[in-house]
Amino acid sequence: MLLGAALACAQARAAVAVEVLDAAGQPVPNAVVYAEPVGAVAPSKPPRQTEIEQKNKTFFPLVTVVQTGTPILFPNHDTVRHHVYSFSPAKTFELKLYSGTPGSPVVFDKPGTVVLGCNIHDQMVAYVQVVNTPYFGVTDRNGAVKLEGLGNGKYTLKAWYFTMAQNQAAIEQPLQVQAGDAKASVKLNVKAVPL
Repeated sequence: MLLGAALACAQARAAVAVEVLDAAGQPVPNAVVYAEPVGAVAPSKPPRQTEIEQKNKTFFPLVTVVQTGTPILFPNHDTVRHHVYSFSPAKTFELKLYSGTPGSPVVFDKPGTVVLGCNIHDQMVAYVQVVNTPYFGVTDRNGAVKLEGLGNGKYTLKAWYFTMAQNQAAIEQPLQVQAGDAKASVKLNVKAVPL
């Protein structure tokens, strides 16, 4: 996967446009990209509730990225009941057989990769990447994402894709945010899964 970053800076904040490509040069949709400040604690934004829906016995979206502390609701739009769970070290939970929307969201309070499943429908799988930074996004079908609001300074730009081995860490590269343009690239040997 080739990861190219072009910086567009305005005042003290910047938007980083990132394109993620696989080893064959093809766009990688559903890749998680995030930037962590080097030598500083990332600012925390108040968590905004997110949803991962269940429709046609499938989780939507397939890949979600949230900042640590974010609550996620799991509405079930199917006519059958689901039993959503995760045994991942970053978040272990279980929503036993239910229809509609559970009364309380699940708070994702620890960084890491969380694999979701349904205890009734084994084909149902989704991924949540929990990060300690507000600078994150998921690539679109063109392998592109924009990270907004970065201040001047040094960052570690990270990319993660759900077909990577479960215990494999995100690929990292240095990123300098300042006035002007900067480019960066990293190569991963993954095959993109079409949307």
